[in-house]
Amino acid sequence: MLIINKRLTTYYVENNNSWKNIEQIDLLQDITQDHPELLVKDNREQVIYHKGSSPLKLVANLGIKRDLTISNSKVGEFIYYDPEMANFTKIMIGIPISVIIILLVASSLLIIISLFIAYRLSKWLASPLQVLLPFIKRLGKGEFGIRVPVNTKDEYGKIEKAFNHMSKELEKAEIVRKNLTADVAHELRIPLTIINGKLDYLQQQGQMIRPEILLPIQDELIRLNQIVEDLRVLSLAEAGKLKLNKTPTNMVDLSYRLFPVWSLLLKKKKNISMAIDVQTNETTVFVDENRMKQVFLNLLTNAIRYTPNQGKIYIRLFKEENALKIIVEDTGKGIEPEYLPYLFDRFYRTDEARTRYSGGTGLGLAIAKQYVVSHNGKIEVKSKVNHGTSFIVYLPYQNEIY
Repeated sequence: MLIINKRLTTYYVENNNSWKNIEQIDLLQDITQDHPELLVKDNREQVIYHKGSSPLKLVANLGIKRDLTISNSKVGEFIYYDPEMANFTKIMIGIPISVIIILLVASSLLIIISLFIAYRLSKWLASPLQVLLPFIKRLGKGEFGIRVPVNTKDEYGKIEKAFNHMSKELEKAEIVRKNLTADVAHELRIPLTIINGKLDYLQQQGQMIRPEILLPIQDELIRLNQIVEDLRVLSLAEAGKLKLNKTPTNMVDLSYRLFPVWSLLLKKKKNISMAIDVQTNETTVFVDENRMKQVFLNLLTNAIRYTPNQGKIYIRLFKEENALKIIVEDTGKGIEPEYLPYLFDRFYRTDEARTRYSGGTGLGLAIAKQYVVSHNGKIEVKSKVNHGTSFIVYLPYQNEIY
C-alpha cells in the first residue's frame, strides 16, 4: 500500500501536478498477491486508472481506500482490491447480516407462533365463559332458577357455582315477590270485602243505621289501616331509611313497663305466669325505645297467643361477648322445624300456629326482625314441638354489626 502511494505521488509531482497518461504505468508491479486490482481517482472523484476485471462498484465497496496527499492537499485517491481479502470481507459483512436476517425471520416466526398460541389459549380460557354466556342472557330475560352444569373445580367452576347460587336466590326472591303480592292482595281484600258487604247490606235495608252496627266496619277499617302502616314501616326498615331515635335504654325497666300491656293480653288466658330473669348488670343499650318496645310486644303477643293455660313465659337477659342477649321464652306447643326458616317472612303463617283468625296480620315478626337489624343486632328462633319456643335477640352495646 505504501509502495503504490509513493509511486502515485511521485508520478503526480514529476508530471507537473497532472495525472495525464497514468494509465500507461504498471502500478501493481512487484505486488505479490494473486490477481490484485487497483482503482485511482483524481480530486474530482473521476476514475483515471483501473486495472482489473472486477466491477468498479465491487472494487469501491470491498477495496482498501487511501487518500493521495501532497503538502497536506488531497490530489486524489486510490482503492486497492485483493480478491482474497474481499472474500473475507464479504464473509465478515455477511455474518452479521445473516444473523440479523435469521433473527428477524426467527422473531417473526416466534411472534406468529406466540400469537397463534395466545389466540388458542384465549379461546380455551374463554370457552367456559362462552358456555356461561347463554345462561346469563336467559337469566337477564327473567328465567330465574336456571342452572349451569359444573364440570370443573377451578376458578371457572367456582364462577359457575356462584352463578347457580345467584340464580337460585333470584328464583327465591321472585317467588317471595309473587307471594308477597298475592298475600298483600289477599290481606287487603278481606277487610275490603267485609266492609263492602256490610255497606251493601245497610244500603239495601233503607233504614236508619244504629251506631253499634258500624262497629264491625270500623274494626275492619282499623285492621286495613294497620296492614298498610305495617307495610310502610317494614319497607322503610328494609330499605335502611327507618328513622331511629336512639337513647340509652335499660331493657329491664322497659320489660317491666310492658306489664300493663301483658295484663290486657292475658285476659283470655288462665294461670299463665310471667317472669323476668336478669343474669347481668349491664342491661343498658343504645336503642330507639319505642321501636324496641314494639319488638318485644310482638314477641310477647306471639308467646301469649300460643301458650296454653297453666303455661309460663320468661324474659331472660344475659351478657354475651359485647352484646345484650334477650330471650323471650314460652312453654307453648312449639313450631315444626320446617316452619322455622320462614317465620320472619312477610305474611307467613304456619299451617296450624299462625292463621288469620288466631292473630295478627302476619307482619309482626317481619317488623320485629327489621327493627332489630336496624339496630345492628340480630334475632333468632329456636323451638321444639310440645316444649315451647324461644326468640333470641342480640343488641350490641356499642352498635357493632353482627
